[in-house]
Amino acid sequence: MMRILVTGAAGFLGSHLCDRLIERGDAVTGLDNFQTGRRQNIEHLLRHPAFTLVEHDIVKPFKGSFDRIFNLACPASPPEYQRDPIATMRTCVFGTDILLALAAATGARFFQASTSEIYGDPDVHPQAEDYHGCVNPIGIRACYDEGKRAAETLCFDYRRQHGVEIKVARIFNTYGPRMNPSDGRVVSNLIVQALRGEDMTIYGDGDQTRSFCYSDDLIDGCLRLMDSPAEVTGPVNLGNPDEMSVSELAQLVVEMTGTSARIVYHPLPSDDPLRRCPDTTKAGLLLGWSARVPLREGLRRTIDHFRETLAIEVG
Repeated sequence: MMRILVTGAAGFLGSHLCDRLIERGDAVTGLDNFQTGRRQNIEHLLRHPAFTLVEHDIVKPFKGSFDRIFNLACPASPPEYQRDPIATMRTCVFGTDILLALAAATGARFFQASTSEIYGDPDVHPQAEDYHGCVNPIGIRACYDEGKRAAETLCFDYRRQHGVEIKVARIFNTYGPRMNPSDGRVVSNLIVQALRGEDMTIYGDGDQTRSFCYSDDLIDGCLRLMDSPAEVTGPVNLGNPDEMSVSELAQLVVEMTGTSARIVYHPLPSDDPLRRCPDTTKAGLLLGWSARVPLREGLRRTIDHFRETLAIEVG
């Protein structure tokens, strides 16, 4: 049994990570300030003897002794992280600094959930880890993009200066059960709108591409990276390299939900990347990892989850 701290524990991915850690026999302390995390995501864990929930903001110091720290604390959808961009930047930079200092003081191994957003609107395709990105440092997305880039810098400086064992994962578009229905990400948006019979919103002309990784696969990649030898620091891309356009995704959701909702188009937000697809060669070589859940199967599970969630909301 390891003592593990998970920040962002009540979030979409954080809650799935807590489940997996508890299942394998670890003792988990979950931190969340509930800015975007939802208590219902971890309700089933609250009575488990190996799980402790602490409501806490990581920009404030936190004491404890842990073997491993997973830092997943930060809103990940553009509407949420742009709602309070200064708080987003502080979470990425100050919060990561505080947690790395805790890791340095206690000898904990540290996992940083970074993001494909550090590549910005890329002019290299697909994106490999040695690509330094094309980010607008003063744009409306910069609080997240540059915040995560600075967090990666802190990780590597703490490794060089204090010997902290770090693991940095650059996470690409991920979907699955427990996504917030109103978080503004494309998969949840399209599914929820389709199930409600509302207009299905596409921003831009729909030709922009993404690659979608199911949550179970992503959590498996995170665990493999954290469990890898100390010399494997990352950054490592974790995502599904099967690229598709947003319009193709929308048509697939229409087909799988049987909706009669129409697809409508709105202007593309500022700095929204036109292409996004990971080169996952490194993850395959170092971790033996690849995304395995086919998109149709993952979407089916996600649609079923939202059907159940929306039915509860209705009544």
